[in-house]
Amino acid sequence: MSGSDPGSVDPPTHQGPLRPRDPLRWARLLVPLVGFAISVAIILVGLQSGVLDSLASLRSFIDSLGFFGPLIFLLANGASVVFPIIPAGLLVIAAPVLFGPVEGTIFNYISIVPASLLNFLIARRIGLGIVERMFAPRTVERYLGWTRSAHFTRALALAIALPVAPDDLLCYLAGTTRMRWRTFVLIIVLGKPWSLMAYGLGVSALVERVLHW
Repeated sequence: MSGSDPGSVDPPTHQGPLRPRDPLRWARLLVPLVGFAISVAIILVGLQSGVLDSLASLRSFIDSLGFFGPLIFLLANGASVVFPIIPAGLLVIAAPVLFGPVEGTIFNYISIVPASLLNFLIARRIGLGIVERMFAPRTVERYLGWTRSAHFTRALALAIALPVAPDDLLCYLAGTTRMRWRTFVLIIVLGKPWSLMAYGLGVSALVERVLHW
């Protein structure tokens, strides 16, 4: 039996007030669901209006939007790289379908490259904490080991050129390393076209065949 005052009360087990939930973590979980719901709604409206009856009617609708069609796509595609509004891969596939193989690939490139560079700068400025708040912890831990390898630069270049890993996360993680800005820019600028052509053009062509457009 301790010699403390019999009338004393044991201190609470937790230290201070409970921390409120991180709004960025909540956004990471909820925003993709909202984006998915909006995507489904757009598809349903497109089916009812006849816009999605054929590839020709879809592209005709996009053309009717004029300057705003490409602008909306560029903003949405770039934003999805910085923050997962909807899976960025869906927009990469959609670009050749909406705008044709050449223009679609160009639009993918000019929207994704600046956004990928921005990811690097955000992580370099804020640190690993922002990455851990925006992505699932298990996913971050899986690829964080890459940054500890002496061959990370080569691994990153390969991952950017080939659609084999989550590019957006890797761009953030690269910003937490000692990789030079010039090296990262070269990897993104020179490597992105290959993955965009392999993934965007390849999968979009398959989608068009499946939909019989």
